[in-house]
Amino acid sequence: MWRMFAAADRRVVVAITGASGVGYGVRMLELLAAEPTIETHLIVSAAGALTIRHELDRDLSSVVALADVVHRPASIGASIASGSFETAGMVVAPCSIKTLSAIANCYSDSLISRAADVHLKEGRPLVLLVRESPLHLGHLRLMTAATEAGATIAPPVPAMYARPTSVDDVIDHTARRALARLGLEPLGPAPWRGLEHELPRDT
Repeated sequence: MWRMFAAADRRVVVAITGASGVGYGVRMLELLAAEPTIETHLIVSAAGALTIRHELDRDLSSVVALADVVHRPASIGASIASGSFETAGMVVAPCSIKTLSAIANCYSDSLISRAADVHLKEGRPLVLLVRESPLHLGHLRLMTAATEAGATIAPPVPAMYARPTSVDDVIDHTARRALARLGLEPLGPAPWRGLEHELPRDT
């Protein structure tokens, strides 16, 4: 049973950048759209829109239709750019290195980096699904700086212990784990039961 939300707890910000893996952000929107008590605020960068068309073969309109409120990337004056507009948290999925750099260096040149900075300064959850490989030292230092500021770095690494049988399974599990980090545990994956129940008892 979903708990009753205060107004602030009902809002979740989802940002989709141009890194590979836009399916993670779209899956989060689908999960959130199924919860009538959640109000989603979406930002899609210009590069993110291009990647959606390339990787998912779908129009941007079908993605923005999943959100309750859609903000333009350049709308620095949007509601989510203010600390007075409370939310349950924000997730950037996927998070490009460019966006990570802007967040880590407090360079609020777009609504995505500004909203992320607001979440950090207000002490609210910010989850970054950083998508890059291999990582050089500059990438790692940016991740360290963002973590020190309060962000959670959650690269979309497949959880093979969940025994996925499709790409959709991998995406769904990662998306649910990210939403759970925002305190939305009912949307999280099934809890891990451990392996002990599969092992024979000692005789």
